[in-house]
Amino acid sequence: MDRTSDCGSEGCRFDSCRAHMNLSTPIGQLPRIGPIYQRKLKRLGVKTVKDLFFHFPHRYEDFSNIIPVSNVKLNETCCIQGKILEIENTRTWRKKMSLTHVVVGDKTGAIKVIWYNQPYLIKTLKKGDSICLTGKMVLGKRDAYLNNPSYEKLGSLEDLTHTGRIVPVYPETEGLSSRWLRFILKPLLIHLKSKIKDPLPKEIIKKHKLLDIQKAIWQVHFPDSLNLAKKAQERFSFEGLFDISLFTLKARMIMASKKAPSIPIDLELVQRFVKSLSFKLTDAQKKSSWRILKDIEKPRPMNRLLEGDVGSGKTVVATMAALNVIKGGYQAAFMAPTEILAKQHFKTLADLVKDFKLDLGLLTGKEDKFVSKKLKNDVIEISRKKLLEKTEEGKINLLIGTHALIQDKVKFANLGLVILDEQHRFGVKQRAKLSKKTKQAIPHLLSMTATPIPRTLALTIYGDLDLSLINELPKGRKKVITKVVSLKDRQKSYGFIKKQVKKGKQIFVICPRIEKGEKKDKKGDILGWAEAKAVKEEHKKLSESIFPHLKVGMLHGKMPLKEKERMMKDFKNKKVDILVSTSVVEVGIDIPNATVMMIEGAERFGLAQLHQFRGRVGRSKYQSYCFIFTDSSAKKTTQRMKALIDCENGFELAERDLKIRGPGDFSGTRQWGMPDLIMDSLKDIFLVEKTKEAARETLELDPQLKKYPLLREKIEEFGERIYLE
Repeated sequence: MDRTSDCGSEGCRFDSCRAHMNLSTPIGQLPRIGPIYQRKLKRLGVKTVKDLFFHFPHRYEDFSNIIPVSNVKLNETCCIQGKILEIENTRTWRKKMSLTHVVVGDKTGAIKVIWYNQPYLIKTLKKGDSICLTGKMVLGKRDAYLNNPSYEKLGSLEDLTHTGRIVPVYPETEGLSSRWLRFILKPLLIHLKSKIKDPLPKEIIKKHKLLDIQKAIWQVHFPDSLNLAKKAQERFSFEGLFDISLFTLKARMIMASKKAPSIPIDLELVQRFVKSLSFKLTDAQKKSSWRILKDIEKPRPMNRLLEGDVGSGKTVVATMAALNVIKGGYQAAFMAPTEILAKQHFKTLADLVKDFKLDLGLLTGKEDKFVSKKLKNDVIEISRKKLLEKTEEGKINLLIGTHALIQDKVKFANLGLVILDEQHRFGVKQRAKLSKKTKQAIPHLLSMTATPIPRTLALTIYGDLDLSLINELPKGRKKVITKVVSLKDRQKSYGFIKKQVKKGKQIFVICPRIEKGEKKDKKGDILGWAEAKAVKEEHKKLSESIFPHLKVGMLHGKMPLKEKERMMKDFKNKKVDILVSTSVVEVGIDIPNATVMMIEGAERFGLAQLHQFRGRVGRSKYQSYCFIFTDSSAKKTTQRMKALIDCENGFELAERDLKIRGPGDFSGTRQWGMPDLIMDSLKDIFLVEKTKEAARETLELDPQLKKYPLLREKIEEFGERIYLE
């Protein structure tokens, strides 16, 4: 492709094939997009013409103020128009760099222009050509010149694409620039925007004063003014949030029409269970339990999300619900994200219900043997085949496991309740599949997460779920003291750790990587080693140099399962003083004796992850500490570390994280496949509430969306990508 081609009159290049194009046309069938550009576009999520149209700019540069050459000022970005008076290529003596020297003039004067390492320009730009330039005037050794400006040959003002107008700047990838995207997009939009049909109901467009889709798609890419660019963005933000709300509300309606087992609350059983506990339930646990039990009484499927900080006691609440379901004559399934956590849950739940005569099963994915536990008996190892038979016959009351639970061979006699731990870690299709593994009515669903969800996400992304919050920790827990440790204070933190170990306490050290990797340049040449702290190197340093007299263990995802379990067992049994680990300890690892969490390379983790790490300590009556180490001085990193220190709980932290990072970085939200512009709108609570109300009104008037076939089709496609039970 000619790198210097302008976008003003290339429509003719598409004439031969435009009749065959539509929004579903794969980008590989477009002119000038070969395999290399296809791969680059795929990295941006662009596979079709429609994907390209909805790859929105993330900002704009205003070059619409074209000034006379005589008004150009030093160190200011400007846009000028004129004729090329002189053009030549030279080469610098020392650096052997190619320079293209041009003189451009208008009626008011002339200006010098220099481009670096673009010798091909002399074949495209000729003396006498009219040209539009955007760049900054800088002072060289001898005189001032326009430095490496954007340029465009002039046909007419309407033809300008990269200069002399509001210019869109897109999310890019290596080897694929915004200029190239503008070059490809403009002729496509000219030819195909009339084929874009508006899925939004006309009454909604009118009521909320939105641009129609054809005007909006043009103005979002090639706006006539910044105000029209804003209006186009507002239209697509509204539409995206409206779609999500419509989808989740429709999903809720569908679930409400389904049948589920109505399981009465056995108050005597619940009271017995509460009395059997070695601790008192918090008020938040009691409220959440009651709501869940009341939901399970109803003849329609419960679809509830239980949110609570690490250590707030979600598992006890879920166990109470499972016990009530099982004693009501049904089975329960408990699905965890990792084998270690599944086994930990098995032990925890077996202990919690040890006085209630239940059979529990454990099903994971990598072992040949599986276990069933009966009251007052030791763990019995049985074959997978036998365990599956018992489950299908209804003899296993509670089956705990990983993704293995959704395998086709796993069948239940009468599944009444599905519990998902850290549900955002599972694909929505998996969630649906597990809910359908019974011949009876749809089971009730309880999801649990320690990643608190901001209010706007709760209203939209999780709008099909009812929410219960456990917003208080068990009594006696002390707030974890969190500090960002500077380089000069690192040795002090090591000294503090030695004192903690002397007191009999244990330490977590978290690193972003397993081992150091090679750092490469754009060409793939090795520059050196990546800076991020790595578990293997840190374990070696701590065990040999910093704490040679202490027992330092290591844990990471590539270790064999038995080795990981042995290490966790040794740490839990106090045979290891310091555990150096990757993020595998993020979820569910319970070591009450650990009082220090030391996080290396904190800028490489999300706030929710950092909060999860911190939640691994402070799980007893002892004062605990979280030490944060970061080499980044970026503004966003500073904001995030301050938020971690300031925020009292995960709910407050989640709201702060949403403002700093945006919704796209929250677990599970990327699967919705929405453009960043729309995902970013999830921060706007007023817009979220407005679109949710519009979606509710639309469904009340037309529950099946019969009047709006385009909208119905769009929501159905959305559901295929996401989840609809």
